[in-house]
Amino acid sequence: MKLSVLVLIAALAVGIAIGLVNFYFQQSWYDLMISFGVSFAISYVVFYYLLQKYIYSKIVLIYKLIHNLKLGKDLKDALGEYVSSDPINDVEQEVKEWAGAKKREIDVLKKQEQFRREFLSNVSHEFKTPLFAVQGYIDTLQECMVDDPETANKFLKKAATNVERLSYLINDLDSISKLESGEIPINYQKFDFVLLTKEVMDNLEDSARVRNIKLSFKEKYTSPAYVRADREKIRQVMINLIQNSLKYGRTNGSTAIKIFELHDQYLIEVTDDGIGIEEKHLPRLFERFYRIDTHRSREEGGTGLGLAIVKHILEAHQQIISVRSTLQIGTTFAFTLEKLG
Repeated sequence: MKLSVLVLIAALAVGIAIGLVNFYFQQSWYDLMISFGVSFAISYVVFYYLLQKYIYSKIVLIYKLIHNLKLGKDLKDALGEYVSSDPINDVEQEVKEWAGAKKREIDVLKKQEQFRREFLSNVSHEFKTPLFAVQGYIDTLQECMVDDPETANKFLKKAATNVERLSYLINDLDSISKLESGEIPINYQKFDFVLLTKEVMDNLEDSARVRNIKLSFKEKYTSPAYVRADREKIRQVMINLIQNSLKYGRTNGSTAIKIFELHDQYLIEVTDDGIGIEEKHLPRLFERFYRIDTHRSREEGGTGLGLAIVKHILEAHQQIISVRSTLQIGTTFAFTLEKLG
């Protein structure tokens, strides 16, 4: 409501009240009209002056300050030239919006703090396990190096395995950090995704054979499927997804790679017929170090960062990845890539 309307209402109220009081004592309509007119005029002038000087101007100043600070200006610029036609309502709206924005910021900060604590705890645990193992193997080596060289050699190999695991963990953490900060550029190029998929399958054929899992890529994918992306990073995506399907696949099962042509994209799916994933785990599946079955995950190896890296690579390409799964039936990971003619 504008200042003039507020003052008019207040002056009318005062004028009517004084006029009625005068009429009560004088019983004269003429005196009522005179007293009403005089009191209304004086009240209007006084209220307007007081409200304008002590209240309205302050509200305008507050509104200008809030409005311009929201736009990211410093304090000096925030007290600048912006003027609203109805600052009382506008300041209420601005304060509500500002309060809502601050609440959302606080909620985000709380989530980030929770994520930071979980992340530090996970990193500490992931490093601690192989470090303690290496320490134990080295202590054993020192005791049996001379008397039992066969045992010493066995523990030396185990220590080397855990050192290698630490190396993978550090490299994966470094990759995620650089992807998030944009330090690793995306080198876009045109390449045939069909050819890349066959290369990855050839490289992982031995791993699939050890687990008695068949890798399938239907014969219909004989013609090229050209995409615009970073070839080596998409290779890493395919390796991680197929390795994940092999890790949790069913013995004598299969992993299938499929391509679907959309309007301006290709949809790629990696499907296994393994143990599947409970629905409650799906929203957190791409979080760093998130493990569904901790014991089995550690037995199978890996750093717990593979799917997080996949997500970061695809997001860096401005593409999406999704997952759907049914227990004891299988899991499908699907992602998109930009299609080229």
